[in-house]
Amino acid sequence: MRGRKGAEKLSIALAYSPADEAPRILASARGYLAERLEKMARDHGVEVYADPDLAGALSALDTGSLVPPDLYRAVAEVLAYCYRINERLKEKLAEQGN
Repeated sequence: MRGRKGAEKLSIALAYSPADEAPRILASARGYLAERLEKMARDHGVEVYADPDLAGALSALDTGSLVPPDLYRAVAEVLAYCYRINERLKEKLAEQGN
């Protein structure tokens, strides 16, 4: 997920495991490191979603933290979007025989 806080780029990496009660913050970066984080995500086929307000709220949390309940809905919408995009990509690749 990416956003801008002022003029500085901001990126947050999230993951969800059924073993956890909520999604977890894997990484948080600003400026140049935020750009690197996004590039790494794209290079590994991870969808990048832009939501500056949510990125700003999540950046206040420590890496490794679970997303707090008041942000569940917003994060769930982001994850659902990313899962839909990934499914469409898998279907497209299957149609092409890859």
